[in-house]
Amino acid sequence: MNMQTRWTNKHFLHLDTTLLFGLLTLLTLGLIILYSAGGQNIDLMIRQLIRIAAGLGIMLLLAQIPIQKVFRWVPWIYLIGVLLLVLVLLIGTTSKGSQRWINLGFMVFQPSEIMKIIMPMMITWYLADRPLPPSYGRIVVALILIVFPVLLVAKQPDLGTSLLIASSGIFVLLFAGIAWKLILGFLSLVGAFIPILWFYIMHPYQQQRVKTLFNPEADPLGTGYHIIQSKIAIGSGGIEGKGWLNGTQSQLHFLPERTTDFIYAVYNEEFGLIGAGILLLIYLFILSRGMYIAAQAQDTYGRLLAASLVSTFFVYIFVNMGMVTGLLPVVGVPLPLISYGGTSLVTLMAGFGFIMAIHTHKRFLSQ
Repeated sequence: MNMQTRWTNKHFLHLDTTLLFGLLTLLTLGLIILYSAGGQNIDLMIRQLIRIAAGLGIMLLLAQIPIQKVFRWVPWIYLIGVLLLVLVLLIGTTSKGSQRWINLGFMVFQPSEIMKIIMPMMITWYLADRPLPPSYGRIVVALILIVFPVLLVAKQPDLGTSLLIASSGIFVLLFAGIAWKLILGFLSLVGAFIPILWFYIMHPYQQQRVKTLFNPEADPLGTGYHIIQSKIAIGSGGIEGKGWLNGTQSQLHFLPERTTDFIYAVYNEEFGLIGAGILLLIYLFILSRGMYIAAQAQDTYGRLLAASLVSTFFVYIFVNMGMVTGLLPVVGVPLPLISYGGTSLVTLMAGFGFIMAIHTHKRFLSQ
């Protein structure tokens, strides 16, 4: 049996079975808690199952495409993504004060979600075929490529998504090996930019979210309600939790957005600290496998792209858990592959499809 045959047997349909196992475990756990958080709504479950099937289908499709074939199309994909963001500001659908979606008739599409994948692809494309670490000039160009879409998304306004898009591009620069003095300089620049962000870019309701982070009890029935109820739910779960379907904060509808942004609070109330530990271990398994794939990639493009996609997945987890536990402002970031929703789930699964393609489409130098 030659090397090519052994590789094909190990990776059926170019799917990394280890990573796939972690993803399916997480998706299954998500359906279990969503059934409880959604009030045992069968229609809700069916819609989520359809979205999961679509996400798995996209992942399977992208896993079949060698990443080198995608490489040459990346600038055009980036351009299309930016044009879609501009189109959102011109003719986008508005909901709850935000203009983030394009109505295609048969579905509502959120272009900012796909930029979480396009951004690291573009920055990786720009840096991969050049000497690393990148020169100062290339870093400046990369930052411009990052900032422009981020500002378009922040204009919608969608601070949470703009944060994820920015981080996905910044991670590529970090993995490209830029010097620590540049990182510290960038952090200083960000710190100096905060007053401008606060007074000229952030909307009043976004400013209020930051204020609420430090004192949610100042408005317990208004802006602080979400965080207060979330903390009550998490704390009341204790060590072992109240049991599946027995969470009072969620079942009695005290907890808002319990199927989306605050589903982690529902999970903690019903499964407790032990359940939260299990969930974190599943996430850690997926993250560690993704980083292993990045380390094993055969070229710079594969390494940078896989590592940045995995790191963006980590930011999803960190931001959602941080805001639900009151450590970060509420910015509307879902718990990845757990929260109810379509565009975010499909986008994340597309990212894992690229990661699997990087790992399974090896270029064999000998047979």
